[in-house]
Amino acid sequence: MQTVGAYEAKTHLPKLIRRVQKGERVTITKHGVPIAIIQPADPHKPKRHVEAVIEELRRFRENKTLGGMSIRELIEAGRR
Repeated sequence: MQTVGAYEAKTHLPKLIRRVQKGERVTITKHGVPIAIIQPADPHKPKRHVEAVIEELRRFRENKTLGGMSIRELIEAGRR
């Protein structure tokens, strides 16, 4: 895995992307400290579709209440 400074990564991003497409991993550093890794996407990882995410949110909300408070009251309570 190669290490590249943030400035160089910004300047040469298209070149880095081509290398990643070929299977390489690149670590981006800022002042010598690793801050990110660019690597090929996992083609076997399932993609979440918008509809599936919305359905997950709906299931999460089931049987949850605001404890009798309105959204406005919750907002005001959070400001105190």
